[in-house]
Amino acid sequence: MGLAEKTVAKADRTEHVYDNDHWRVLEEKRKKALQIMGTLDASGFQSAIHGSVARGDVQEDSDVDVLVPQMVPSYQLELSLTRQGHELFSRVVTQATPSHSPKGHIYLNPEETASVTFPLLKFKRLEYEFYKFGGMLDLEAIRTGRRTPGVTKRLTLIEPTERGHFESQVIARESEVARIVGVSPDIVKERVRVLTRRDKIGRTGVFVVEHLSEGEPFEEVLKRIVESNPAVRREYLSRKRP
Repeated sequence: MGLAEKTVAKADRTEHVYDNDHWRVLEEKRKKALQIMGTLDASGFQSAIHGSVARGDVQEDSDVDVLVPQMVPSYQLELSLTRQGHELFSRVVTQATPSHSPKGHIYLNPEETASVTFPLLKFKRLEYEFYKFGGMLDLEAIRTGRRTPGVTKRLTLIEPTERGHFESQVIARESEVARIVGVSPDIVKERVRVLTRRDKIGRTGVFVVEHLSEGEPFEEVLKRIVESNPAVRREYLSRKRP
């Protein structure tokens, strides 16, 4: 797919002008996001879309990642989705590292390219800002066609324009990028550290990945992980202390 009909470089900032195919794909991805987010909103759940669908720099294989940022009973989320005709193809608990919040993921298609993610322990500040760092919009913003600045996994800042977007690098501009994206400099520095380290040594994998069986509640799976994994248990108990 042609991302740009024309590129213009200026002071290390490149403009990408979207062609008709790009606008079509973006519209399709956002339509899917609206279906999921509208369902959740009707049941009283606040949600947001994050990543390329929020920024606009989508590809044909871009994921539609919907986030419910608050802790909620998982059965209520699942009931909300199934009542509106969404099929739950798979459900997974993940935890990126021992110090991160465990999360539930509900995948809504066989390819696992459309999902709802929610925390099983309250997000820390930087964990929530991680999503804003990549670009995040709520339901009303998607309904009105807004796009938002955000940073890709290649540490490229995307700034939407009427014709497409500008791209520029993040490294050595952490404070400026934080201001543009609307996050703290801490999360920008943390993501630069993590992603540049990943470039050097490669991916090290996710700390916990647990696939749920049919009918198994997320909360019960988390309880089992806490009981069997000392590192998860320490983090869980530290979060539960007053």
